[in-house]
Amino acid sequence: MPGALSTDPLAGRSNQRGRLQIVGVRHDDHIDHLLATEQLILRREHPGLDDALTRACTRGRLARVLPGVYTDPGRAADPVIRMAAVSRWDPDAVIRGRGAASLTYWPKIRLGSTLQVASVTQHRPRPGFEFTRWRVPPEHVVRSGPIRLTSPALTAVELATLEYTDPIDLALHSKQVTLATLQEALRATPQRAGNVARWQVLLDSRAEPWSRAERLAHRLYRSAGIAGWTANRKIVVPEAGTFYLDMAFDGERVAGEIDGRDYHSQPDVFESDRLRQNALLLAGWLVLRFTWQMLTEDPDYVVRTTRQALAAGRARWRPGAVR
Repeated sequence: MPGALSTDPLAGRSNQRGRLQIVGVRHDDHIDHLLATEQLILRREHPGLDDALTRACTRGRLARVLPGVYTDPGRAADPVIRMAAVSRWDPDAVIRGRGAASLTYWPKIRLGSTLQVASVTQHRPRPGFEFTRWRVPPEHVVRSGPIRLTSPALTAVELATLEYTDPIDLALHSKQVTLATLQEALRATPQRAGNVARWQVLLDSRAEPWSRAERLAHRLYRSAGIAGWTANRKIVVPEAGTFYLDMAFDGERVAGEIDGRDYHSQPDVFESDRLRQNALLLAGWLVLRFTWQMLTEDPDYVVRTTRQALAAGRARWRPGAVR
């Protein structure tokens, strides 16, 4: 009879299942939309998806990064996704260490399987995260999109040790920090374990080396009593360009150039350095080149050659000398 209500209980169950399937499809579409637009889904932000999120995790459609935080399984190991996840999960979280370096001055740094995170909240250990209860000074918190992280200066001084100075050398080379900002970052975080060694590294960085090889050359010159040089000296050569000399003795017009351990693996650098050296020679500079092997295995040669070059430079540029 048209318009009559059905009394069949199976028909009622069928209708209910149909409605649930429709709702389920809508929830799945919503999850897909969130993954496409935000890459992360927080359960607390979408209470209406509570059961759908649980089902999606059970089916392997979602991966849990942190409690109540989900992403596509194919992106769960992505360090940037994990950094964004902890930043959404804990608004006070600040990424430290290698993770912070990778988003600022050192994009090629090797990241381990564990991210270092500071927070004013005490967190239980979580797989893939190392939490430290620490309030990072606000002036040393920067942002990379939605992610809060330690400033390049604080990141560099935290990572560096007396034996591992690359974090500071590369930060200086990037020009995102100076010796003054590194010192200020260390002063802003007093009474922390390892600060005595960090101050020693900064003292050793007083000429602002841009690589481990340059730092070694600076140490060698200081120990040999060779003075009068400037590190990373800016030189403008007309019609050739602007160059930075690793170590420059302005009075004698002698330049000490350091070829680091990975120098020969960079053919573009090799070519540009030849053009640079020719321009400097034509501008009256005597250019010395020292390799990592020379610095580590024959430092006496480096000192002896430098002294000979300085003597020749003084003789060449003395008043009345024939050039």
